[in-house]
Amino acid sequence: MVQVKKNIYWKVAQKGFLDMLPLNLAVIPWGILCGSLAIQRGFSVLEALLMPALVYAGAVQLVVTELIANNVPLATILFTAFIISSRHFLYGLALRNKLKNLPLRWRVSLGFLLTDELFALSTHRKSLKGKVRLIYGLFAGGSFYLSWLMWNIIGIIAGSYLPDLTEIGLDFAIAVTFIALIMPNITNLPALVTIIIAGVFSVIFKLLDWELGLVFAALLAMYGGYTTSRWQTRKAIKSEIKEEKE
Repeated sequence: MVQVKKNIYWKVAQKGFLDMLPLNLAVIPWGILCGSLAIQRGFSVLEALLMPALVYAGAVQLVVTELIANNVPLATILFTAFIISSRHFLYGLALRNKLKNLPLRWRVSLGFLLTDELFALSTHRKSLKGKVRLIYGLFAGGSFYLSWLMWNIIGIIAGSYLPDLTEIGLDFAIAVTFIALIMPNITNLPALVTIIIAGVFSVIFKLLDWELGLVFAALLAMYGGYTTSRWQTRKAIKSEIKEEKE
């Protein structure tokens, strides 16, 4: 019986790794860019290693690295990092009911590994419920963390010997990664409305050069998706009432 469980856990762990593998590979340019940028902005090798190991957030790493290199005040750096990472509060709230009764070691582990990529694999209503699915999430998230560290290390090495890698367009990987995460999840009208509003307003605010344009675009998109969902619900209720009357 014990051996059967071990075999099941091992197969689930392999599936978690394989399901995350495309995303592990998709962020190669992004990870290399983060590692090389830190070195080229004057960080020591240890500091450059601690960024992915402790911060573990690509967008935050890129922005904070530039802010630190330009001697921006600490309060501004912390506020900027908070704004960029604020979506993780929503991820945590979305998964709260699944994780709140778990032992601390599971909550801390999955909480640390909870990235955009892991959240994308955890949206199913049965995900992270039961030990088998928890192991799946742990290995999926863990493999992404190790891959992110590895790509950053390659970037640190490259940044020490090669010219400025920020000039060759590696940042395209950021957009590609998020497109790969988003597209499979457009399965209903509210999701489609959310994506369209976010895309349109992020471009508009960028053209207007608004500092917090991306944040405002995200808020408008979430409100648009929420409103559309409410409209669909009311429409379904009215349709049911009409059918009952007939």
